[in-house]
Amino acid sequence: MIIPIRDDSVLRRLPIVTYGVIFTCSAVFVWELGLNSRALASATYSLGMIPAVLLGHAELPSRLAIIPAWATVLTSMFVHGGWLHLLGNMLYLWLFGRGVESTLGPIRFSILYLISGMVAAMTQAFTNPVAEVPMIGASGAIAGTLGAYLILLPRANVVLFIWIFIFVRLVSVPAILLLALWFATQLLSAVAASPNEPGVAFWAHVGGFVAGMVLVLLLRGQNVMVFQAARSAPFSISPPNRVKWRTWSGSVPPAGDRSKTRRGRWG
Repeated sequence: MIIPIRDDSVLRRLPIVTYGVIFTCSAVFVWELGLNSRALASATYSLGMIPAVLLGHAELPSRLAIIPAWATVLTSMFVHGGWLHLLGNMLYLWLFGRGVESTLGPIRFSILYLISGMVAAMTQAFTNPVAEVPMIGASGAIAGTLGAYLILLPRANVVLFIWIFIFVRLVSVPAILLLALWFATQLLSAVAASPNEPGVAFWAHVGGFVAGMVLVLLLRGQNVMVFQAARSAPFSISPPNRVKWRTWSGSVPPAGDRSKTRRGRWG
């Protein structure tokens, strides 16, 4: 099992938008849990983005068309299909969103997040415009956050929790490697996936990621640097109780300081 658990980006302000999105998605999911199976299916079709409906190739029954089709590009970002879907998305938003929001500020980050999500939804819709399966989830907008993180903090390190039988370690990996591998996986999966089969919206991930990379360059202030310097040593390996990175300004060991981290054979 490999799970990313933290990064070494420095938070200069409280990431209120990131936490707000996590709270909103969680609250919507709690609402979903209170629905019976029929009501949940209706909510998914009403609030999810359906390419064929969005692009005018199909229509929902009047009882399901509670909002305009264009509005589902936004509402679909806050609906999730299960615990794993929600927890996986919120983990990545918490992990990468805080650093991006801290760098851009809440207003610019909000714009980047929402536009990335809309671009992701439209990318998915145009790759299969007659699909009648609703797309739900925040992953397209979060993919935009990952793309922005790659531009702003490619040399930041992400700590991976690795558990293989009795082997438990924390390994720090450069964000550029982790995010490049993630994007390559999404792109290859999108190309290989059958357009008529329900499943993961890989093209939404691809579109959102590219949108985030472009938007962060357009939205960043003049004092916001891209490709920021590393703040800790990459490829360090430690037991779970040894690495205690904090994310507030001035608390992260510099890249050249290895005294507080046990080096593994990859160091």
